[in-house]
Amino acid sequence: MNFLSKTLILAPTLALVVACSNEESVAKVGDTRVSKSEFETFLDFKRVDKSNATLRESYLNEYLEREALTQAIENTNVLDDKKIQVELEEFKKQMVISRYFDQYLDEKVSDQAIRNYYATNAEKFQSQKAQVAHILIRTNDKMSEEEQKSKYTRIHEVYSKLNAGKSFDELAADYSEDTVSAKKGGVVGWINKGAIDPVFSKMVFEQLKAGELSEPFKTSFGFHIVKLIEGPAVVKQPLERVRGDIRHQLRKEAKQVELERLLKTINVSKG
Repeated sequence: MNFLSKTLILAPTLALVVACSNEESVAKVGDTRVSKSEFETFLDFKRVDKSNATLRESYLNEYLEREALTQAIENTNVLDDKKIQVELEEFKKQMVISRYFDQYLDEKVSDQAIRNYYATNAEKFQSQKAQVAHILIRTNDKMSEEEQKSKYTRIHEVYSKLNAGKSFDELAADYSEDTVSAKKGGVVGWINKGAIDPVFSKMVFEQLKAGELSEPFKTSFGFHIVKLIEGPAVVKQPLERVRGDIRHQLRKEAKQVELERLLKTINVSKG
C-alpha cells in the first residue's frame, strides 16, 4: 500500500473531490483545494501527455501525496518556517532570472543573428597559415657564453651542408634538437601567424617565399634554420566551427545590455 492509500485511510483530512461541473478544482488536501489550472500547469511542467488518462491519474496521485506530506510535516512545527521561506524566495529569484534570460536570449540571439555577425566580422574568423619545417639547435639562458658559441657554430655547420646540397630532411633527422619534428624531416606542419615566437613568425610570414630556406637565426628556443614548404595563405574558419563561440559571445553581450536595462526600471535604496 503506497503512502497515498495509507493517508486516505488514516487521515480523514485528505479527501479527493470529484471535479466540479465548472472544473474549478480536482481535489482537496486538508483545507487546501487543488484547482484544475494548478494541476494542468504541473502537468505542463512535467511534460506529461494530458490525453493519457492513466498517466494523468498517476501524476495526480503523486501531486496530492506530496501536498499531503508537506502539510503533515508543516503541522509538526519541526522545521524553521522563516528559513524555508528565505530559501524559497532565493530559489524563486534565481529561477525567475534564469528563465527570463533563457527565453530572452533564445529570441534575441537567433541563427540569423549569428550568420549576420559571421558575415560582418569576417576578419575575426580568418588567419594566415604557413606550412614549415625547421632544424633547431636549442639554447637557454643558463648556458655559458662558450656553450652558446658552440651551438652557434653547430647551426652554421648545418647551414653550410644545406648550401652544399645535403638533404634538409636528412640533416633535420641528424641534427635537429626538436625531436618530434626531426623524426618527420623537420616538418612542423601548419602554423598560425602570431601563434609562435615573434622572430620565428616574422621570418616565416614576412621574409620567406615558398620553397626558400632561411639563414640561421635565433629565438627564445635556440638557433633555427627554417624551410617554408607552403604559404602563407589566408584560411577562413567555416561558420559551423565558430557558431558556438559566436552564440556565446552574442548571448553574453545581449544579457549584459538587458540586465542593465532591467535594473534601471527599479529604484533601489538602502535603509
